[in-house]
Amino acid sequence: MLDKTDFESWQQRIRLYCLRKDNGENIMKCINEGPFHMGTVSDVIAAGTEGAVQQGPVRARVLNDLLAEEKERYKADIRATNILLQGIPKDIYSLINHCTDAKDIWENMKMILEGSELTKGDRESQLYDEFEHFHQIKGETIKGYYVRFMKLINDMRNIKMTMPRMQLNSKFVNNMLPE
Repeated sequence: MLDKTDFESWQQRIRLYCLRKDNGENIMKCINEGPFHMGTVSDVIAAGTEGAVQQGPVRARVLNDLLAEEKERYKADIRATNILLQGIPKDIYSLINHCTDAKDIWENMKMILEGSELTKGDRESQLYDEFEHFHQIKGETIKGYYVRFMKLINDMRNIKMTMPRMQLNSKFVNNMLPE
């Protein structure tokens, strides 16, 4: 199941899981390249004189028109979509339930959980600002202060922000109330 705070790790595990499945390469192809498109076909109505064939109207291909390898790719689309949908929590599903194929689901989840570069930059600026102005609130216990501080540090780590341990320790100690 997807842990919203660790999308990178989940991504790797899902990719490995898909590759280990029967037809794993096609499953990954669906996630990376999009769904298999059946296309169209024109049936032969009659053979004419001297080897000429008479074609019928163009129609959409159906499952019975596909070659064996095309059927495998078609089945992989369904499998990829199911794998992704089963690996996400309900709150994320409600944001992507309009997606119809695995690639669409993957890209939307990535956008939701990783965000755009602009969103990441905004979040990083917000966390730096929070860190800069972080202090113990009057009446707050040391435990409460510590929990709030660790939540801030975990949020920073989740988006790959790093700070030297000495800076973190100094910030924590220097911003405690004298009591």
